[in-house]
Amino acid sequence: ISANIIQATLVIFVIGSFFSENSHFLNLFKWAGVAYILYLAFDIYNSRPKDIDSSKDFSKSFFSFFKDGFLVAGTSPKAWMFFPLIFPQFIDFQGNYIAQFFILISTYVILDFLSLMGYAILANKLINWIKANPKTINKISASALLIIALIIALMQNY
Repeated sequence: ISANIIQATLVIFVIGSFFSENSHFLNLFKWAGVAYILYLAFDIYNSRPKDIDSSKDFSKSFFSFFKDGFLVAGTSPKAWMFFPLIFPQFIDFQGNYIAQFFILISTYVILDFLSLMGYAILANKLINWIKANPKTINKISASALLIIALIIALMQNY
């Protein structure tokens, strides 16, 4: 979440303002994002599920988990595609965009935290089913990405 806050800040105050003034670049970025999301959907659908062993005991420090999560989220091209495609359309750059940004990022952080916690709780409850049906998870994830790509392609006009 902390990496996403940094990414969103950069997007809104650097990349977002550039895109708001140059909508043709945003349109190019949109189609590159759609292509990337479709690639991810295809890759997930065709990937072999990894063996999940919940009996392993991981002994890592809090900082080590934080560092790993920060690096994964901070270097993820998915977030770098998400923020410029979604956030700028909710901000009026002619108005007080700093206040709008704080409202938007606060809402995002709360919802992101709750959804990540929900995923963790759900995964913990469904671990036995996930072990028995790993390919089904890939199909569900690929389908979700496909739907997201279609929504962005059909609904977002710049």
